[in-house]
Amino acid sequence: MTKKVTVDKVEYGAGSLPLIAGPCVIESREHSLKMAESIRTITDSLGMPFIYKSSFDKANRTETNSFRGPNIDEGLSILSEIKKEIDVPVLTDVHLPDQCSLVAEVVDVLQIPAFLCRQTDLLISAGETGKVVNIKKGQFLAPAKMIFAAEKVSSSGNENILLTERGTSFGYDLVSDMTAIPTMQTSGYPVIFDATHSSQVPGVDSSTGGQREMIPVLAKSAVAAGCDGLFMEVHHDPELAKSDASTQWPLDQLEGLLTTLKKIFDSINPFIIAKP
Repeated sequence: MTKKVTVDKVEYGAGSLPLIAGPCVIESREHSLKMAESIRTITDSLGMPFIYKSSFDKANRTETNSFRGPNIDEGLSILSEIKKEIDVPVLTDVHLPDQCSLVAEVVDVLQIPAFLCRQTDLLISAGETGKVVNIKKGQFLAPAKMIFAAEKVSSSGNENILLTERGTSFGYDLVSDMTAIPTMQTSGYPVIFDATHSSQVPGVDSSTGGQREMIPVLAKSAVAAGCDGLFMEVHHDPELAKSDASTQWPLDQLEGLLTTLKKIFDSINPFIIAKP
């Protein structure tokens, strides 16, 4: 039985397909507000619950001179404005234990990056905030082992946990094994599928490459496999994105893809009555 996890007005495990979406990194105040408003308009029209995501610091960029985002204070200020002006819950990454309490003053979901999913102090500190914690599965980790990451958060007394599948290392590439979704669901926590990072091709030149054209294939497969929600990085012009340009989904193609995904979800959940 999957636990119900509530993020403001968004409820996981309640018969809907919530979407976490937004640009990889905060590029500017104006861009962030525009993206949040545009994505909300699309999700509202489809009746899909929506959480806005963007990072104030991409601390795991390949090169030292890559764009990392604004500082934590500016980033949290922008996310706070989005939360108030666009009226959506917000999510961002934390990288260090001492960031958690400050970030929790603003955001609704603290996200643990995949590379940090075994960092005990970070997981416990995130849990101690009482906020929902989304743990991304490390590319190096077997799906069944995610229960131990979840237990580190729950040891703080916080059971508001989401788990996210984002592909598994296979040599120098990533593969997506959809059996990871039901395997991680045995933990009892909702499992989200990250369709954009799962399309990455690591080790390409000086930055991480990707196969954007495979995002729909991966997303449709994950919904059919029974994921509890989706995660997608979205940009109005991915080629101009300051981070993960090769794997962000174009904003002008988002509605079409979500429409297809919702049809798949509805077809495998025929007894769920949509709320008016």
